[in-house]
Amino acid sequence: MELRVRDGRAVLAGEDESGEREVDPHSLPLGADLAEALHEWAKVADAVVRTETPADGVANALVARRGRQLAGRIAAVMNSPVSYTDPVSGDLLTVEAPEAPAEAEAVAEEQQEESEPTPWGTGLTVSVITAAIVAVTVVSLSLGLGETSRWLALVANVLVVGGLAPSVWLGRKVPVWRWVAYGVVTGVGVAWLALILTLL
Repeated sequence: MELRVRDGRAVLAGEDESGEREVDPHSLPLGADLAEALHEWAKVADAVVRTETPADGVANALVARRGRQLAGRIAAVMNSPVSYTDPVSGDLLTVEAPEAPAEAEAVAEEQQEESEPTPWGTGLTVSVITAAIVAVTVVSLSLGLGETSRWLALVANVLVVGGLAPSVWLGRKVPVWRWVAYGVVTGVGVAWLALILTLL
């Protein structure tokens, strides 16, 4: 199997009965995160190649190193060696599968995460403060705009929540930012409940 970049997309090439085939990483059992990481890397690599940066530049070194890392992850998941064509230099490298299977590494990471205590006190305090700030802000904005037009208040609510949603979605799994994300979701929910009650 060989990792390549084609038109800003990562592809994995291999041989079968009909000859060489290139497939999208999403079509293999690599996991969505790894497949997305491969495509993000391919976009960056394609941009670096198009800008014709110096061969010894930092960007080229970063693209090459990230490509080797991703090839190593593919080798670990597939439990077989993976060739890697550097999109900048064109060099072909082979990355061997690690001795420890990927499942053992995942279990080790989970055990490490479980050994660290969850900071419930501090985390919930951050969530409560964030929820209060978001709730007061959304209610104040909605009531102020509601005096002019209820439709304007509704549109403002949709825009505020739509603007917060991507940050909340990205932060929900980050150890520190998840508390802020919980607070934002709670604050919006409390604000909407308060606004519904004011309409009754």
